Amino acid sequence: MRLTLDALAVLDAIARRGSFAAAADELHRVPSAITYTVHKLEQDLDVQVFDRSGHRARLTPVGETLLAEGRHLLRAAGELECLVRRVATGWEAELSIALSALLPLTPLLPLVEAFDRETPGTRLRLGTEVLGGVWDALVTGRADLAIGASGDGPVGGGYASRALGTIGFVFVCAPQHPLARSEVPLGEETILASRAIAVADSSRVLAPRTAALLSGQPVLTVPSMEAKIDAHRAGLGVGYVPRAWVREDLAAGRLCECAVEHPLPPAPLYLAWRTGNGGRGLKWFLRALEEDRKSVV
Repeated sequence: MRLTLDALAVLDAIARRGSFAAAADELHRVPSAITYTVHKLEQDLDVQVFDRSGHRARLTPVGETLLAEGRHLLRAAGELECLVRRVATGWEAELSIALSALLPLTPLLPLVEAFDRETPGTRLRLGTEVLGGVWDALVTGRADLAIGASGDGPVGGGYASRALGTIGFVFVCAPQHPLARSEVPLGEETILASRAIAVADSSRVLAPRTAALLSGQPVLTVPSMEAKIDAHRAGLGVGYVPRAWVREDLAAGRLCECAVEHPLPPAPLYLAWRTGNGGRGLKWFLRALEEDRKSVV
């Protein structure tokens, strides 16, 4: 390849410092070495990078384009060097986290901020998964860490888990929904006659799961917890939601809590991770979540 990163670094230094001599000083080279590098660059590419007709050499339009695009390459090369150094010290190049849709993202953000302060350079990828999709993301390699996995983990191993906490649910409907006027706990037959709002399981490989739905009950399936709550507010159906998601809606009267004969008990949630990943980033999150579980659940 005729174009080298060294030549681009020289070109960048000349443009920033304003002269060949100043660039030579910054790069700790003699001025003749800078002149030779520029001359060889022009010769190799068969273009004129500098206009030398005046008192000072100025970049030609070709040189300006080369510098602008070359700076992208220099930044990428610098990031690659940092990445390689971090991987060599045990930090992952990228850490993927699957967060259960039962949990809001906002409480996790302070942990992300703290992680960034301690470990700049490891890219974080956050994703939301629903029901069995949390386990699915973990066992298929889409996630290194799963936060808030519920239900039994899949057979086959390859992962470890520990209890994270429990999450409580409340049966809700909109104030204008017929069930909101009921003065007695709702039985299964009454609930069965009303449409449920459910978030679709995001599993790609594992069998999809359902939760808190009655056999034969009509269902409106939506893509996210936010959409589910919006549908409840609009009076489109009934169902259970995590209480933490709707405290303000209940207090403001946008949603009504309905008493039911057989309420849904609190669900245990788990922290799970792939055992083949022993990186320092994963260990950092496991330690942080162990020390402050209430920051997430």
